[in-house]
Order: sequence, then structure tokens, then C-alpha cells
Amino acid sequence: MKYCIITFGCQANKSDSEKIASFLEKNGLQKTSEKEADFVVINSCSVRQSAVDRMEAKIREIKKRKKPPVTALTGCVLQKDKKKLKPFFDYMLPEKELFPQKIPFLKKGFLKEAPKREKPTAYITIMSGCDNFCSYCVVPYTKGRESSRPAKEVVEEAKKTIKEGYRDIWLLGQNVNSYKGGVKFSNLLREINKIRGDFWVRFTSSHPKDFSSDIISVIKNCKKITNYLHLPVQSGDDEILKKMNRSYTSEQYKKAVNEAKKEIPGLSVSTDIIVGFPGETEKQFHNTVKLVKEIGFDMIYIGRYSPRMQTAAYNMKETVSEEEKRRREKILEELLKESNLEKNKKLVGRKIRVLTTQMTKKNLLSGKTEGYKSVLFKGPKSLIGEFVKIKITGYSSWGLKGKISRK
Repeated sequence: MKYCIITFGCQANKSDSEKIASFLEKNGLQKTSEKEADFVVINSCSVRQSAVDRMEAKIREIKKRKKPPVTALTGCVLQKDKKKLKPFFDYMLPEKELFPQKIPFLKKGFLKEAPKREKPTAYITIMSGCDNFCSYCVVPYTKGRESSRPAKEVVEEAKKTIKEGYRDIWLLGQNVNSYKGGVKFSNLLREINKIRGDFWVRFTSSHPKDFSSDIISVIKNCKKITNYLHLPVQSGDDEILKKMNRSYTSEQYKKAVNEAKKEIPGLSVSTDIIVGFPGETEKQFHNTVKLVKEIGFDMIYIGRYSPRMQTAAYNMKETVSEEEKRRREKILEELLKESNLEKNKKLVGRKIRVLTTQMTKKNLLSGKTEGYKSVLFKGPKSLIGEFVKIKITGYSSWGLKGKISRK
């Protein structure tokens, strides 16, 4: 049999899909394209309605084929969404016990497989679940309360992936700053930094309420921890932050980011922002715009608010139309575009270390800088997974162009 896994959602879902792939191949299945698969697994996400809508459209498309494949749904899915989608799937799989005995061509299995990863990136889940109960988020209801893996286990997995040649290590958790695997998160980073080898370490996601000067110190002093920080703010208005149950103010957030930037020259900061949260006025949105201008983010992942059943915000009256949400989203996108254009322009002529990640359809190599900026350059496919020094020759708002520097 041949299989295909379709993944919606964040890096944690991608990490789980890598484990699913490993398990399926141990059962003798071969990876193939979506159209040729006999067995299609959709690893999904209910955090945003848009993801649920895309998933539903995809499974409807698959089921219309003359000979539809066997299908299974797993992942971060609300019970409401499971009930709606059940008619389209042959199997609805619990996240922890992915393949019960009832699937005849698979042995019973749990999500403990060594992931089938693609170089150079290795996603390592260090914790699952969440205790924060942000009013818009379903994660505590789909993945449960926080549970951390033992530090020793995480470090051993990191050692193994680095020995196998992975160069981009991502530590994943809904709130890595509250990691409780026997050591503080900052000390876990220090232990991984000690591992021999040439590699980078990134982590996501960090909650501002738990972000500390100790983590700033680790980024500053540990060579292998990248100068890249993803710190979701969600809103720049204190009243909205309170309604979101975020447990910090905009001033506290700005203080944390400014301290980090002061201590770590060249730090890249990305964030998440929700536009159109119930009750968000034009003035409150303007406070978010003001914060974006003050901080100068390197990337903003913008989400238009969508109500999710079981969350506290689900019972709040929606006051912002979809059209207005899109308008606010566009304003933030334009601010980011202008800001990045100026930042990237300043990099022209500089030589920057880049990790090559893939070959594009136009036969150009694509890579990432330490600050997670995309770079395009010419070179042989053999450089994928390797660090190269690139002289920046061109720029746009969303990326850089360059050429390999021999010096």
C-alpha cells in the first residue's frame, strides 16, 4: 500500500506527521503523492476556522475520486469538528493512540515512533498541551494540560539528530518557557548548546508572561542558540489582552522585547497578532498598529479572529465584520512590508551565514539566515543541509538574494 499525510497547523503537527510517517513505513507502506495514495491521513488543527474549512474542502475533494482511498483523521481537532467531518473519514484516530487494532492493514501503535524527518530541520517536541486558557484558543481542550518530556530524553534526541546530520533544531511546545522536564527551559537550552557539532537551535512558542532575562542570557551567550525570538503579542491594547486572558500588558511586552534587543545585537523578533477580536474598536486596533511600529517586527503571523466552540471568547459578541478584519490585516501587512524593505536593504553587501534548506522550482538554492530570513542563491544541490557564506546582492520585503562567497 501507498500512503500520503496531509498536515494542517503548526510545527507541532508537522512533528507528529513525521512520527506517523515512520510508523506507516515500519508497517510496509510507501510514501507517495496524494493522488496515488491508497491511504490518506489528515493531521489537522482546529485552532482556526480557516484550517477546518481548508481541511473539509480537501477531504471532500479526495472523496469525489472514482476510487477514493482509505482515509483517517487525527490531530488537534475539536469534538464539534470531529462530528461534522466523521462522514468523510473511514477512521477517526485519537492523538495519542494513533493506530488502533481496528485498522486491518496496520499493527496497533502509539505516537512513540522515531520521526521520519527531512534534512536539515529536526522538530523536537519537548512538551505538549497548555495551561494558559487564552480565551480564543482550543489547545487546552484538544491537547489537554501541559506535560513535559524529561530533559535527559530531549537532550538524547537532540544528540541523535545532530549526529545524523540535522543542522536546524526546533524545540517545540505551546509555551516552552513553562517547560518542567526536571530543569528550567533556559538550562535545557544550555545543555543542548553543549552538544558537539555545527548546528543551530530555535524554539517556539514563548509566552510573554513567562519570558525571562535568563532566556535572554542564554540567547546572548550560547553560540548555537540563534538570535531569533518568536514572542506572540496577539494585541497591542491592554483591554483586549485582558479579554484574551494573556496575563501581561503591552508595556510589559515592549519592556521584554526592548531588553532582549538591547542585550542581543541583531536579534530578529517575530510575533502572532489576532485582528478583529470581539469588541476590538478602531482605537484599540490602532494601539496594535502603534506597538508594531515601535517594535519593528521581522515577521508577523496575522490571524483574523474566528470563534471556536468551548473557548471563553465563543460567548463574546462579534463586533468586527470579516471585511473589516481583512482591512486591519492588510494594514499590518503593509507596515511589515515597509519595515522589512528598509531592514533588508541594509544587508546588501554583507556576508551572512546561511543554512541551505531546499532547491526551488527555478533551480535556485533557498536557505535561512540565523534570524530566519529567506535567501535565494545559485549553487549545486549538494549544498542542501550545509552552511554557506552568502554575500547579499539584492533584497525585497520578504527575502534576500545573494551569491556564494569564497572568502
